[in-house]
Amino acid sequence: MTTSKGPTLAVLPPAKNETRGPQVLQPGGWPAPKGYANGMAADGRLVVTGGVIGWNREGDLPTDFVAQVRQTLSNISAILAEGGARPEHLVRLTWYVVDIEEYLANLKTLGQIYREVFGAHYPAMALVQVVRLVEKTARVEIEATAVVPR
Repeated sequence: MTTSKGPTLAVLPPAKNETRGPQVLQPGGWPAPKGYANGMAADGRLVVTGGVIGWNREGDLPTDFVAQVRQTLSNISAILAEGGARPEHLVRLTWYVVDIEEYLANLKTLGQIYREVFGAHYPAMALVQVVRLVEKTARVEIEATAVVPR
């Protein structure tokens, strides 16, 4: 008989008021991630965004990176609401930034903005530095996936 030497998997319980919402997947013995989850499990209806940038209703884009992130997260929240989802239904965010140093230099502020818009729910996330985005003055673009419980 062979025994697995890989990490054990912990599925953390859903939030108190979310009995069937996404569950955080955290392999046993791994250090706890800060500001993201290693993995998520969910059952329900998918709500997926395209790459969302920080323009407002008039199509204006702030020049400041932090202001773009704030508006981008707000735009994602609006798209989720249109699909009947809330931030706590998020299971994945993929961030594309043109300058990772700009992102790292603003981590504390970005964390505050994130919590203001999405609360303390942290889905699986990836951060990728890209050469440029389609909208030339955009500094950040984020794709989101949410699962609305059945």
